[in-house]
Amino acid sequence: MTLLLEDLPDDVESLKALLVSMQAEHARLAAERESMSQEQVVLAAEVDRLTAQNERLDHIISVLRRARFGRSSERITDDQLNLALEDAETGVGAEDAKAEKQSGIVKREAVKSRRANRGHLPLHLPREEVVVEPESKACPCCGGALHVIGEDVSERLDRIPAKLRVIVTRRPKYACRACTDGVVQAPAPARLIEGGLPTEALVADVLVSKYADHLPLYRQSQILAREGIELDRSTLAHWVGFAAAELEPLHARLIQILKSSSKLFADETRCPVLDPGRGKTKTGYLWALARDDRPWGSAAPPAAAYLYAPGRSAEHAVRHLAGFSGVLQVDGYAAYDALADAKRPGGPLTLAFCWSHFRRKFYDIAKGGHAPIAVEALQWTGKLYEIEAEIRGLSANRRREERQARSRPLAEGLKPWLEDKLGRVSGRSPIAQAIRYGLSHWTGLTRFLEDGRIEIDTNTVERAIRPLALSRKNALFAGSDEGGANWAVIASLIETCKLNDVNPLAWLTQTLTRLVNRWPASRIDELMPWNYVEPASAAVNV
Repeated sequence: MTLLLEDLPDDVESLKALLVSMQAEHARLAAERESMSQEQVVLAAEVDRLTAQNERLDHIISVLRRARFGRSSERITDDQLNLALEDAETGVGAEDAKAEKQSGIVKREAVKSRRANRGHLPLHLPREEVVVEPESKACPCCGGALHVIGEDVSERLDRIPAKLRVIVTRRPKYACRACTDGVVQAPAPARLIEGGLPTEALVADVLVSKYADHLPLYRQSQILAREGIELDRSTLAHWVGFAAAELEPLHARLIQILKSSSKLFADETRCPVLDPGRGKTKTGYLWALARDDRPWGSAAPPAAAYLYAPGRSAEHAVRHLAGFSGVLQVDGYAAYDALADAKRPGGPLTLAFCWSHFRRKFYDIAKGGHAPIAVEALQWTGKLYEIEAEIRGLSANRRREERQARSRPLAEGLKPWLEDKLGRVSGRSPIAQAIRYGLSHWTGLTRFLEDGRIEIDTNTVERAIRPLALSRKNALFAGSDEGGANWAVIASLIETCKLNDVNPLAWLTQTLTRLVNRWPASRIDELMPWNYVEPASAAVNV
């Protein structure tokens, strides 16, 4: 029984009576507990534990509700939400650990549950066997020797912390005793940074930590210092610059490959850049090009590439997409309209727009409260998305057939409905703006009905630029326009690795080593992430 301060009576006599009552209740509960069997005590403890766990789950639900539906001043970011959930789930884990220590029954059930849900560890991981033998192999009855009749095998995942080591390279010199000029010595191995400290593997680790795991260089410097290696941020930045210069031809080739596709996604995101002249930052942009044709069964590997530009105007879109012809799927930003101009060199692009952006405008209105038109608009678009989920993975022709039969009638009904609602609302209202956005982009929005290769939205490229936002948040800004360009080179190749389920650290280590050893330019396509083959020496026999 929990009482709040405001619930307590003010007079002394009432307080005394309340205290006596609580003491009696406490004595009664204690007596009941003493009369309970051991199993009942365990069950009661389990009930208490589950009650506490439910309270924490209720807290998680309240956090999620606040994140989604709270007022803008109270709404929390995704990072804040993750932190809150981590803390709540950590609390649940701590309570579970305490309960398992106090109860054998709880522990047995928890162990059984974990074993049922743990899954299998990947076969490529090295195995180190530990055999636990009994203290004595003599029979406790007759003293005779025991023999093996079976064994229990369990696997646990272990981690060996990253270790720094020093590679000592010796190049003996050989000379002939009979001659004076017959000195022979092997040439020095090629290095990414001649005369520098790092191996290509260490530089690859710095790149992955910065561009894949969003760990700024100054933090990496602090981590190295804990191992007794004093390397300041500028030194690490120098290594990153060397790697970017070495990888630049691959970045250029990746963009060529993407532009040879028949369909691309495009988007752009801010990239704050230090402006030394003003002592402030200016706004640069990383423009993203992406290809992922897996939803309609294409064998073309997915890829993403970023290009840095000091602005967001149409001239940058035109320059970055020069040489591409086909369908470009974008979010409706006006700068892309220049690409559909008939006077564009190479011919106009076919623009397809994003239903997710259209739908988001109504969602923002609906979550604010009473908004029947916005809610009904979400129901219309929701039906289109349900069809897309069902036909994902079918061929382009099949997807077009399904869309013509099922999605087109919905779209043909939605447009006049939008036009009717537009005439019934205030012209300056948010709902009118959302409707006008859809009607003004209607041709591009409905283009997916005619072509099974086109997606209903641009979520593919939005997922590709999400890591850039994380890196931007942690790194704050790029040091210069050149730094933004280097950012684009390395991030492009790492994101393409991720899209193709390739370990970026392994790929970068192998690729940097090959490049510094003069890999032929005629075979550059073999270095693309989707062509990566794990070295035989890295495989582990199990």
